[in-house]
Amino acid sequence: MLRAQRGNGVSITTVLFDLDGTLADTAPDLAYALNRTLELHGRAPLSFDAIRPVVSHGGRALIELGFGYTPEHPDYETIRQQLLQVYLENIARMTTLFPGMEELLVTLESSGFKWGVVTNKPGWLTNPLMNALNLTKRAATIVSSDTTAKAKPHPEPMLYACTESGSDAAHCIYVGDAERDIIAGRAAGMRTVVALFGYIGTQDQPMAWGADALITQPMELMDWLGKWG
Repeated sequence: MLRAQRGNGVSITTVLFDLDGTLADTAPDLAYALNRTLELHGRAPLSFDAIRPVVSHGGRALIELGFGYTPEHPDYETIRQQLLQVYLENIARMTTLFPGMEELLVTLESSGFKWGVVTNKPGWLTNPLMNALNLTKRAATIVSSDTTAKAKPHPEPMLYACTESGSDAAHCIYVGDAERDIIAGRAAGMRTVVALFGYIGTQDQPMAWGADALITQPMELMDWLGKWG
């Protein structure tokens, strides 16, 4: 059974992933939901290239991008509900795992590692998506934004995932594509990895986030596990 050893001799047993922009390429369906909502309000659609970098930051960021509204705007909540409803109805219309991610999950499973998801997506969206991707029964833990009292970048959901998967934080790696992912993982005492294939914006500086590693495609994680061994 494969185990990666940290420099302090602690073995890595569990790999946790962010969902949007790390495990799954959800941008096409979220872009569809935003553009459909814009259409409902008589607004022109945005290009996919404009939408993709903000997807990891959730509905608030999408609404601000498309409408220029913050939560204080009187129409914000109505638009948010419309956006989320369109997304729920099309949650796996075009969403797939990132290229190489299924191979990584199979390799982790066959090598004896556990894996799970910690996301800032609410459970009523996370669970249908994980089911549609046939991942629910394979994951050792699935933690959504409403599973715990606090969401990332707070470490609480990370530590909850450890408890649910039967792992200690020191035995876990967290892979994400946003700075808050790295902050949360580090605060929980985990190794952290940036998924550069995810939704990295031009203004982002992932090299400065303090992660233990950066990867350009999923299977590179196995190389890092080997190096840490």
